Amino acid sequence: MRIPKAAVLALLLSASVNAQIVAQPSAGTYRRAVAGGYKAALYCSGLFNAGRTPAQIDADELTGIYPEYEKIVSTLIAKVDRPRRSVAVTFDPALPPRYAVWRDGHGCMTLPIGSRAPADGGSAAPLDAMPPIAGADPRRWPQGDAGIALRPSAGLTKVVSAAFGDGYGVGAKTVGVVVLKDGRVVAERYGHGFGPFVSNRTWSVGKSIAGTLIGLADAAPLDARATVPQWTAGDPRRGITLDHLLRMASGLHSDSAGNRTDAIYFGGTTVDEQATSWPLEALPGTRFRYANNDILLAVYATRQIIGEDRYRAWPGNLFGPLGMSHTVAETDWHGNYILSSQVWSTARDLARLGLFWSQDGIWAGKRLLPAGWMRTMTMPSGPQPASGPGYGATMWLFGPKQGLPQGSFAAQGNRGQYVMVIPSRHLVIVRRGEDPGAARFDIARFAADVAGLTP
Repeated sequence: MRIPKAAVLALLLSASVNAQIVAQPSAGTYRRAVAGGYKAALYCSGLFNAGRTPAQIDADELTGIYPEYEKIVSTLIAKVDRPRRSVAVTFDPALPPRYAVWRDGHGCMTLPIGSRAPADGGSAAPLDAMPPIAGADPRRWPQGDAGIALRPSAGLTKVVSAAFGDGYGVGAKTVGVVVLKDGRVVAERYGHGFGPFVSNRTWSVGKSIAGTLIGLADAAPLDARATVPQWTAGDPRRGITLDHLLRMASGLHSDSAGNRTDAIYFGGTTVDEQATSWPLEALPGTRFRYANNDILLAVYATRQIIGEDRYRAWPGNLFGPLGMSHTVAETDWHGNYILSSQVWSTARDLARLGLFWSQDGIWAGKRLLPAGWMRTMTMPSGPQPASGPGYGATMWLFGPKQGLPQGSFAAQGNRGQYVMVIPSRHLVIVRRGEDPGAARFDIARFAADVAGLTP
């Protein structure tokens, strides 16, 4: 039987096309890789920044996380190399494990997918090169930990106790509370496995730390164009200013709801690789969209201005003077501080920071922040959230609509991290959490109840 020439050509063309179709790997491989990075990062930081145990980390930091990762994370095995201060998590038999490594002064760094050893940015430290996790500072509060004498009223004790149950959010898990009145610690309590010298991740409280550090650097006016080398001449993103970034008004697109950067946080992607790559989808300064990328870019732009030596020492220029000796800012493997989230700190250290904010950036009688910077951080300017608290330059703004005095403001982050400052009442209220899943802690009601008991 003779096959028509046209049919032969069609068969050959079909075979050629089919030969070019390469089976793509399952999307599950990348998801497992990120889940492995999540576990490596949280184990590394929990163990070597905070001194927690694997069982504690599994029960708190790795419970109630993003559901697409939680069901994977529980199946992955973490191998801890304590002498080298590193964690390896195997996620695929055909690929190297995910690694996170600790570096003195910079906490843990998550290595890129496929990396087998520490990359640029530092090597893991031998056991004898790492100092022990700090305990109490013998100086008096607030510089140190001496002289703290709690005398809470019965009413305040009851309110703080309710924060450790379901009183301010069903299913919420409070792990630490510190209340300052007139600069003194008047209430303090911790959950099991935590304490005054045990840190946990700040998540987006780090954004307010970033805003503070940018003020401390005083490197460029807020209306200056953000210095991002990847945005070359003719790029419309060159119209984005530092102020736009600090106020979540860049106009840049970002995936998910705007506040997930899993590839940077857990995937081993760097800030300069991903955060700089998003296109505009709104004119800068015309839309509020909460986004990790905006703060990452603000910090990255500041790095370009202040230079590497100053950049490396930058967080310590804030943490050191304030006595925040249990706080560490972590970086990606290109050395970029991930100040949108990746800071580990204690409730006391965050209370010191809140006190510093309430004192207009003055500490021990010395002005550290430029005059007017706290007003910049706590005043709304430009587009605002559609509902709820307002937004300044990395600070959430509260007031009578939330049942709080006018001028109240807060740093807040994922899993229930809050530093609430009520200047008119000389109050700083810190609540640390490991809230699982959809559980939410009502910080406004808690702060209002505390304020009502501390006139």
